[in-house]
Amino acid sequence: MRDDVLLRGFDGEPDLAGRQVALIDLLDRLLNGGAVLTGDVVLSVADVDLVHIDLRAVIRSVTADSPVVW
Repeated sequence: MRDDVLLRGFDGEPDLAGRQVALIDLLDRLLNGGAVLTGDVVLSVADVDLVHIDLRAVIRSVTADSPVVW
């Protein structure tokens, strides 16, 4: 039985699956651990690709303990 087991994420906080979460809590957790976002945008007309954009972003918080490397 797993009903009595509290699942936790990588940072030791309880798992968010199956719960309603406020946007600020989600952003706080995202910035605490960081995230990599990727995506593709393709603009086409009549099956002819006119514009193709690859998107990549790294989101993380910056603190005095982990300064920015650039």
